[in-house]
Amino acid sequence: MLIALWIVTGLLALLFGMAGTMKATKSREAVLANMPWAEDVSAGQLKTIGLLEVLGAIGLVLPAATGILPWLTPVAAFALAITMVFAVALHVKRKEAFVPSLVLGIVALVVGVGWVLLG
Repeated sequence: MLIALWIVTGLLALLFGMAGTMKATKSREAVLANMPWAEDVSAGQLKTIGLLEVLGAIGLVLPAATGILPWLTPVAAFALAITMVFAVALHVKRKEAFVPSLVLGIVALVVGVGWVLLG
């Protein structure tokens, strides 16, 4: 079960890391080309969202992998789940597809619970 948890955690970290890096490093206009919802947030907010996603991705893996403050791994997962609650709300408000954000939020929640129970 721990192997499955690591696999899901790694995949989730990869997804959030890639998405966050894109939001944090590309211009707002470049992000808008692929993510129309970005028009509802400022450039600073978009960079902050990206940075939080990258930090969350790092927090999913690094503490559990090193054994240094491993309680931060479920905290990062729960924080990413909360981030996805806001993403779902934004997509619903814009009448856009919200299912990808919902799925990522649920997976982050499951990963957090998994680390609480197995970590």
